[in-house]
Amino acid sequence: MNRSLAVSSLLLFGLSVIFWLALTIFESALVGTPLGTQRVITFLLLVLPAGIGAILGLTSLLHKEDRVWVAIAATLLNTLFTLFHMMIILFAG
Repeated sequence: MNRSLAVSSLLLFGLSVIFWLALTIFESALVGTPLGTQRVITFLLLVLPAGIGAILGLTSLLHKEDRVWVAIAATLLNTLFTLFHMMIILFAG
């Protein structure tokens, strides 16, 4: 099964959303952890998969794969998700 880069990008976006929901639900478990550790967890679970997904979406566009709209949607969603959570890490902690 040969999966396109755009579909892989969308799957990474979905994974990031699932991690976001899990972090939201279990946020009370992170109360005692240091702020730096919380930032690292947020980066690894939310920013990194979405950032890789954005890169895969752009690569799909550059390779001119069949479904251009999927690549554009995946790139846009992953980029917005990544930028939003990077701003949270940088400014809110």
